[in-house]
Amino acid sequence: MTDDPRPINVGPVRLRIGLIGFGRWGPNYARVLSDLPGAELAIICDRSADRLDLARQRYPTVTTCRDLDPVLRRDRLDAAVIATSASTHEDIVKRSLEAGLHVLVEKPMALRADSCTALTGLAAAADRVLMIGYTFLYNAGVRKMKECMAADQFGDVYYLHATRTNLGPIRPDVNAVWDLAPHDVAIFNYLLGEQPQWASAIGTRVLRTTRDDIAFATLGYAHDVVGNIHVSWADPNKVREVVAVGSRRRVVFNDLNDAERVRYFERGVSVGEAIADSFGEFKLLVRDGEIVSPRVEPAEPLKAQCVEFVDCIAERRSPLADGRFALGVIRALAAIDKSIQSRGAAVDV
Repeated sequence: MTDDPRPINVGPVRLRIGLIGFGRWGPNYARVLSDLPGAELAIICDRSADRLDLARQRYPTVTTCRDLDPVLRRDRLDAAVIATSASTHEDIVKRSLEAGLHVLVEKPMALRADSCTALTGLAAAADRVLMIGYTFLYNAGVRKMKECMAADQFGDVYYLHATRTNLGPIRPDVNAVWDLAPHDVAIFNYLLGEQPQWASAIGTRVLRTTRDDIAFATLGYAHDVVGNIHVSWADPNKVREVVAVGSRRRVVFNDLNDAERVRYFERGVSVGEAIADSFGEFKLLVRDGEIVSPRVEPAEPLKAQCVEFVDCIAERRSPLADGRFALGVIRALAAIDKSIQSRGAAVDV
């Protein structure tokens, strides 16, 4: 990042942050930001008077407001954290960047790929940090899963699958794909270090709403690797699981299992050399070993995410979940939506 004439509060002076949105997820940000070294929660903005009453009860020394303008005009504010409904993100991110603020916004950054491209370009032109809240990228279990997928131990990647189900909460502004699948698309892209090439998906509306509340999506990556995602607002069994299968190892991340968040199975199957006089048939090499639960250091993902946001501003570098990373996720979600409308036809990402 280039030199910036606007002063940044780092070192002994803390970064001053405005929180926009104090609904379902905003209070979690407020809790983390108010206790984060190097940061100061300076103002909370929400349209609801009741939510602001709650904010004042919890943080009596923090300024509150119902309109966005005071946040954008506030002197000495360095950054904005945006935790509003998904359909409002694009406009608020744009206005915040134009006001000279660094931005951390909850996923998705916007609902269209071209909007994500424009916001990423705006952040670059303004020399501001733009970070998107893919919190699972900062989950110690997901980080451990990537360690367990090292090529020399994991072998060739065969496929991934993820399940993210529960009874709601039903979002009024997006479907279950845009609400739940961003987490798993982001995890897949992070684990594989690439973006998908195509998507195929089926969705349905069992709750009789105007948006799909259940979906099954398949993403195609390079070298014929596929990733399957199942999301649902209508399943009474809450599941948060990601599985990766390779030629030497199977790795499982279960976010609801505190005792064994990650397990890997030293088992796999690969193709050996062709068997003589077998008309091209190949020998299957089966590997059978132990089941291991590696230690996962306890850490709060949201706090780790906010720490990186503050560090990126101070060190003038881009975060893992920057605009380009988010654009890859949005393009995949848009392709999933288009495939659902075409009853499962494959769509290029």
